[in-house]
Amino acid sequence: MVTGTADDVLAHVDNELPGALGRLLEFLRIPSISTDPAHAADCQVAADWLVSDLASIGFDVARRPTEGHPMVVGHADGPGRHVLFYGHYDVQPVDPLDLWDRPPFEPTVEETPAGQVIRGRGASDDKGQLMTFVEACRAWKAVRGTLPARISLLFEGEEESGSPSLVPFLRDNAAELRAELALICDTGLFGHDTPAIVTMLRGLVAEEVTIVGPAKDLHSGMYGGLAINPIRVLSKILASLHDADGRVTLPGFYDDVEELPEAIRSQWQALDFDARAFLAEVGLSTLAGERDRSALEQLWSRPTCDVNGIAGGYAGDGFKTVLPSRATAKVSFRLVARQNPEAVRDAFRARVREMLPPDCRAEFVGHGASPASVMRTDDPAFEAARAALAEEWGRPAAFVGCGGSIPIAGCFQDILGMDSLMVGFGRDDDQIHAPNEKYDVECFHKGIRSWVRILDRLSRGA
Repeated sequence: MVTGTADDVLAHVDNELPGALGRLLEFLRIPSISTDPAHAADCQVAADWLVSDLASIGFDVARRPTEGHPMVVGHADGPGRHVLFYGHYDVQPVDPLDLWDRPPFEPTVEETPAGQVIRGRGASDDKGQLMTFVEACRAWKAVRGTLPARISLLFEGEEESGSPSLVPFLRDNAAELRAELALICDTGLFGHDTPAIVTMLRGLVAEEVTIVGPAKDLHSGMYGGLAINPIRVLSKILASLHDADGRVTLPGFYDDVEELPEAIRSQWQALDFDARAFLAEVGLSTLAGERDRSALEQLWSRPTCDVNGIAGGYAGDGFKTVLPSRATAKVSFRLVARQNPEAVRDAFRARVREMLPPDCRAEFVGHGASPASVMRTDDPAFEAARAALAEEWGRPAAFVGCGGSIPIAGCFQDILGMDSLMVGFGRDDDQIHAPNEKYDVECFHKGIRSWVRILDRLSRGA
């Protein structure tokens, strides 16, 4: 095992920051947009760039083909735990281009009133975050001549286009990729500078339902009051999904929802989250979820049901007095803990069917169903990472939830049988997926230092 502290490695990181920034800018110049077939060759270039860079610091690395864009897989021996680090080299499209202040693939380091930022597509999501770990490994090799752990790397090129090749690749290469713990750097800080480890990810069920009534659209003067209106039926069904206290009314919906552990509840309370300020940023003032739950519980550890879109009848300019023959809604459920996505989907469909009046039928289209992911924080690596982050950022790190879904964490659990330590250094104002994406130089620098500290602690028995 590596002994002592990592002060010498941290000093190297500080001295070599200009070089690290230069490499990141070079990486950001590659327009690796995975959703656009016109950029398929650029995704190959980005994968090859990573292969070359990782080989230069001693990884046994190769570009691996898939049905879509290639994976990059690398391995390096070390004396500590075996960990698998995951990131993605593909980026979002840049439209609308006219809203960018500079060309998105001509990245630069800018001076702003809040400090230096790295500006360009992929700066925060996920090339900048990915490179914090690579640069930490580079510093370890430069100073100590070896890495402090046995490290495998998996970088994909389709995360921004739904990762269609990921699950087959994991299944086909499970023996090679399986490790003791996965490390993921695709999340962010809590607030401006509180380090966070995501330990809860909500799952998702997405359903589209269409209520079909009359054989054709009807004139409301000729048939109104006499004929069933599918919009009225659909509206009644949707209104039945919540009670007056904001709870979802589907039978059994909360059966597998676990209460928040007290230790986690205390950490979340210490974050001093200002829910009113959070809502005020989007022009709102009042919490609309379960009345007996805190704002962070509602966001991170409680399930939800939301209507994401409704269509039916005439919605164009002017007015048309029509009774539509069909009405459609898109409904999503965010799931937590041990909730079964299939059971939730079935309960929703049963509710729709039981509320159908005569002369109406329901048609369903499923748009995906995935369970929630909860990490086992009793693994000593989680507390070791908390301590390392607190050392670097000067304030306690928190185990937090994530209201959205990061499918790769669930894939690692289901296919490779390992939990994920999700640590990221993005900030809420990084404008990922939007024009003028940026990544603060401070976050890039301290992100590298954070991984140095985490790897150091993992090398010493965590």
